[in-house]
Amino acid sequence: MRFERAAIPIGFAWSSPFARWQGPFAEVSSLDLASSVTQQALEDRGLPPAELAGIVLGWTVPQPGSFYGAPTVAARIGAIGVTGPMIAQACATSVACLQAAASSVESGEEGLQLVCVADRTSNGPHMVFPAPSSPGGTPRHEDWVMESFRRDPWAGKSMVETAERVAADAGLTREEIDQVALLRYEQYRDRALAHDRAFQRRYMVPVEVPRGRRAHDLIDGDIGVHETTADGLRALEPVVPGGVVTYGAQTHPADGAAGMIVTSAGRARALSADGIVRILGTGVARVGKAEMPKAPVPAARAALDAASIKIAEVAAVSTHNPFAVNDVYFSRETGYPLERMNEHGSSLVYGHPQGPTGARLIAELIEALRDRGGGIGLFTGCAAGDTGAAVVVRVED
Repeated sequence: MRFERAAIPIGFAWSSPFARWQGPFAEVSSLDLASSVTQQALEDRGLPPAELAGIVLGWTVPQPGSFYGAPTVAARIGAIGVTGPMIAQACATSVACLQAAASSVESGEEGLQLVCVADRTSNGPHMVFPAPSSPGGTPRHEDWVMESFRRDPWAGKSMVETAERVAADAGLTREEIDQVALLRYEQYRDRALAHDRAFQRRYMVPVEVPRGRRAHDLIDGDIGVHETTADGLRALEPVVPGGVVTYGAQTHPADGAAGMIVTSAGRARALSADGIVRILGTGVARVGKAEMPKAPVPAARAALDAASIKIAEVAAVSTHNPFAVNDVYFSRETGYPLERMNEHGSSLVYGHPQGPTGARLIAELIEALRDRGGGIGLFTGCAAGDTGAAVVVRVED
């Protein structure tokens, strides 16, 4: 989809830290986290919630009260008269929410659209479905998070099996997969964490987590990132016997929230003295059965085509890469250098809360482009159901 009017004010894309599942956010509803992070982000940016015209809420793991999610979150942050849709598209949720908000702007809406995305993979719900006609009336049941990780109900494969299938099909070796995993960790350690995390502090919103009745823990950085070395990666056994993917070359489940403001270019300029991020195009794709890590490539091509941009014009790329396989395959297919992707790390390193992962990576992409003085950026990533989603942006004064 091509966009002409939609933009994000520079500085108005944010994320909480991501915490490994069963960590400090494990007992915090993702809707509570979304409300507190969004409220703090708007306050830090001097944007009164009353100025919001709409909200798009993204989540993929049900939480208590999520049936009323979007209007409830809006009311809790002080935007009492605001409502909007709730969107869930697995790991493509952030792009779907951004596209929905940008479409409102493209249709002529001049107001400020809030994109708010949050998920908690910790303590996922156990769903019970009544089945009175079954033997003894025994209900059917599903562990929402674990069953989704374990098996695609149509393709019949787990997510890690899709990575193994693509690695085998493309002839990817264990060595090059481990090299990319190490590269992403080094980029995160050396760039995202440099100078007391100066890069992350530009977009990251600290979170206070209750501890008892009176105390709070302040979470101001990612929790659960493993130190990674070449020797450590080499020593790991494959997840699938005989395969090439180890736990060191795939992401971990996490909890977190992220968001951004989408509006017209004119309103964006009025909000930010640092410039704007034009949303140029989005793209989605679906690849062959159980070939999920291939999907970011055709999704990226669709977004680039929509924006009338060539890959050679792209200054920076960020990817949701649950497997290092994704980035190796993307680089081979597009010719884009691996070292120019994810220059400050990626979800491979700091974890994957599903819905908000893409929004955080878009915020990081914007900041990376700012450091370059502007230019064109591409975010792309895979999602459940052998799906990919991508967005092309341009940072300008």
